[in-house]
Amino acid sequence: MASGYLTHKKRGDTLLGDDEREELMMTRRGSPSPAPEDRSELHSSLQDDSKPSSSISSQDTWNFVLLVVLYLLQGVPVGLAFGSVPFLLKSKAGMSYSQIAVFSLANYPYSMKFLWSPIVDAVYNQELGRRKSWIVPIQLLTGFMFLWLGTNIDYWLAQEEIQIGTLTTVFFILIFFCATQDIAVDGWALTLLSKENVSYASTAQTIGLNSGYFLSFTVFLAFNSPEFSNKYFREQPLDVGLVPLGGYLKFWSMLYFAITLWLVFLKKEERSHVDESAIDIKSVYKIIIRIIRLPHMKSFMLVLLTAKIGFIANSAVTALKLLEKGFSKEDLALAVLIDFPFQIIFGYYAVRWSSGQRPLKPWLMAFCAHLVCCVVAMLLVYNFPSDGVVTSGYFFMVLATTVTTSFTSTVAFVSMGAFMTVIADPVIGGTYMTLLNTLSNFGGTWPRFFVLGAVDYFTVSTCSILNDNEDVFSCANEPGKSLCQDLDGQCVIQRDGYYYVSSMCVLIGSMLLVLYIAPTIRYLESLNPKLWKLPKE
Repeated sequence: MASGYLTHKKRGDTLLGDDEREELMMTRRGSPSPAPEDRSELHSSLQDDSKPSSSISSQDTWNFVLLVVLYLLQGVPVGLAFGSVPFLLKSKAGMSYSQIAVFSLANYPYSMKFLWSPIVDAVYNQELGRRKSWIVPIQLLTGFMFLWLGTNIDYWLAQEEIQIGTLTTVFFILIFFCATQDIAVDGWALTLLSKENVSYASTAQTIGLNSGYFLSFTVFLAFNSPEFSNKYFREQPLDVGLVPLGGYLKFWSMLYFAITLWLVFLKKEERSHVDESAIDIKSVYKIIIRIIRLPHMKSFMLVLLTAKIGFIANSAVTALKLLEKGFSKEDLALAVLIDFPFQIIFGYYAVRWSSGQRPLKPWLMAFCAHLVCCVVAMLLVYNFPSDGVVTSGYFFMVLATTVTTSFTSTVAFVSMGAFMTVIADPVIGGTYMTLLNTLSNFGGTWPRFFVLGAVDYFTVSTCSILNDNEDVFSCANEPGKSLCQDLDGQCVIQRDGYYYVSSMCVLIGSMLLVLYIAPTIRYLESLNPKLWKLPKE
């Protein structure tokens, strides 16, 4: 086995305490500001390295397509775990938000891949290639797991009592495979494209991940819906959709096998155009610790870990709440399906907006707009038609909010991705990039469990029928709901925890933006680019 290295993240050492925040403020106020020539060096670096070339070579074009395909394969299991399966658990099984919170733990490997990223970077087969040594076996394992899961999952979901623990474990393993592949692809993205076009890597990631995600979430849910299938594709209505979850998984298992075989036999991994010297795994972990200890890196990590708190209730609960109110699955899927081409357009142009002297200015603007979208989404849920009839005007408002929210997310994602690509030390670029990307992902993962659980906690709901003891009982949790249904009663909501939790998230997000995130981002943009590189020992 040969050795190489990248750089990744560590969660426990990234949160800034009060002393570290003071250190940042002292650095900003008491220390000299970067000299004008240092600022110019940063601006020049951002303009030269992040601004894509006006023309792309044929080789870069095909390599860009390859990156899109590899990121698309990542988006497929992510779309299932983050979107479709929770949606099915809520709509078909009627599970509580607390139970869906348990399933959300399956997403954690994608946000903790820094723990094993140095191993992925340092251990590889020289003949197969540094990145392909991991991409090939991981994609084969994912393909086999999809094939096995496709033969069982429809039966599991049809059970009266779904084993949420088993389902969570299976998808935890799937997302672990997906996260491992992402480490290798992130590293390959820095060397697969030529230096002048390397910023297109974030665009490839946006297009690929969004495509896979929407295929597994929006498109799949539409064709899995009996109502959608009967309305648009059948003369005789049936009780099942056109595409069962098991069949969908088997289809993607075949594509995983086909693309992996193409990688093995037809795509040669070329020698890197950056220096990737050999280094042992222990040294890589030491490098990670050194990177985390950089004062400006700690500040950046805290931004990444807290930036999505304001949006998490909207992304985790709003769609499920609309479904609960009576918004049909096919209409919700159609709204997101219409949004999909806009994602591609936004991703293509956002990378150009992220170049220049303020590369993260679009990110800050998108942050503010996203908070506004969260408030609008909450108002839409609150004003859902009382008769349950979704008018064209209400559907248009949902669609407009969906597209606007996606626009803000895409601009923020590409802007932050382009900035990360520029500041990453190319010598340890793969792990460096995965470290930052993982922290960004974890910033949207760790609050999800607590937010979903908090919705049930703050909800006050009682059954319209008394229990055997002639007592009023709560049906905010799953046992209470089941008992209420058995008694032919209805759950009456006195207080909906969704509005409490969503309002708190937006309020916390707004305060973080004003008091810490915006000033810190402006400070980080002003740093000398040399400070992002690891100093020599």
